[in-house]
Amino acid sequence: MLQLYGNSRSRAMRCLWMLEEVGRPYQLVEKTTRADDLQTAEYLRLNPNARIPTLVDGDLVLWESMAINLYLAQKYDGPMHCTSPEVLGLAAQWSFWAMLEVEHLLLNLLEHRALLAEFARDASAVERNELLLKKPLGVLNDTLAGCDYLAGNSFTVADLNVASILVWGKMARLDFSAYPNLIRWLNACLARPAFVRVREQARRK
Repeated sequence: MLQLYGNSRSRAMRCLWMLEEVGRPYQLVEKTTRADDLQTAEYLRLNPNARIPTLVDGDLVLWESMAINLYLAQKYDGPMHCTSPEVLGLAAQWSFWAMLEVEHLLLNLLEHRALLAEFARDASAVERNELLLKKPLGVLNDTLAGCDYLAGNSFTVADLNVASILVWGKMARLDFSAYPNLIRWLNACLARPAFVRVREQARRK
């Protein structure tokens, strides 16, 4: 059985979402982000970076959430499988783009708007991140004009990976109103039963 080390309140969330979409049996091995939980000899043998998530599939051990999701998309037939090199290429393109262009800005915004203690929050950091996000969000909004998906004619790992990052924006109360195509697409992604199941798991923790 597939094993995923992590928790639903971390980047492992996108892998849990993918596993729910794939529909194969899996076991979630709960791991926090605390050093004492990740620095054990047993876990370091799986992931010497001492980070989550980690996927174990038989003899294969994979780190990095995007790599895990692309692997799962290719291993299993079904709606998440990338049916052509073109779809796989676009899925990789959008996954890497979201991590490089969007994720760090959204996480920093979330920290200074909600996660950090009040005394540590910096209003200028919020303003800076919102300003820098305008370009990539505009790129995504323009791409989604007149289409429902980022790769091919159905929901794929490309949509899942990018939407899983933009969830941080919702948590950070980012105003998406200037990006109507993005809003339409993101709401459709987050309404999927697989994501709803993962969100409910997180709320029960």
